[in-house]
Amino acid sequence: MNLSRPTAVITGILFLLTEVGAIAGAALYGPVLSGANYITSAGADQAILLGALFELILVGAAVGTAVTLYPVLKRQNEGLALAYVAARVLEAAAILVGILSLLSIVTLRRQFAGTAEADMASLTTVGSSLVALHDWTFLFGPGFALGAGSLLLASLMYSSRLVPRAIAVLGLAGGGLILLSAVAVMFGLYGQMSTIGLVVALPVFAWEVSLAVWLIAKGFRPVPILSSGGTRPTAARVSLQQ
Repeated sequence: MNLSRPTAVITGILFLLTEVGAIAGAALYGPVLSGANYITSAGADQAILLGALFELILVGAAVGTAVTLYPVLKRQNEGLALAYVAARVLEAAAILVGILSLLSIVTLRRQFAGTAEADMASLTTVGSSLVALHDWTFLFGPGFALGAGSLLLASLMYSSRLVPRAIAVLGLAGGGLILLSAVAVMFGLYGQMSTIGLVVALPVFAWEVSLAVWLIAKGFRPVPILSSGGTRPTAARVSLQQ
């Protein structure tokens, strides 16, 4: 039974879930990320918790895309396919640390809310530190790791022709740009959520959405690596056959 079509559809859905989770999480985290004194204020905990839930969906979907694609991609290049899995897992781990940092703020706000003995200045410092930790995880997860993963996946898609090469080229461009942008943000040239940062992130967003739509609507293109469920012959195997 040829399972390439269900694999393509599942992968496409997972990619769309990553976008939904990322956008919803960023929107719902607004109060805690923009307010340095959130930890000592009335708070909007339900929005933060809902944002964490969406990002947990993002984490699961991100790892899911790599795990689902691995059996197909390893037929093209097992090393690069495994590297893509590693990049996705690293991205998910960074995002998970960011989630925990913001949930810690919610816990501390609830624990010390209304207590006269609480040191508000110290709490504000702790809250700012946890937000800073989230900001760095956001840079290394949906920045460096996402860029590296996009380059790996796009290169595999380009060489295998599983999807149209125009989509793969968009992934190569988007992955490269988001990596360069992460470096620029790290050195303080602009903010990751600034206008420039968001504009630079558009190509990688377009890459993932176009890839998802193609996989759901069309599936993988009929290429040699899908036939007979076999891998591409290695140099050693060709030598033995000769």
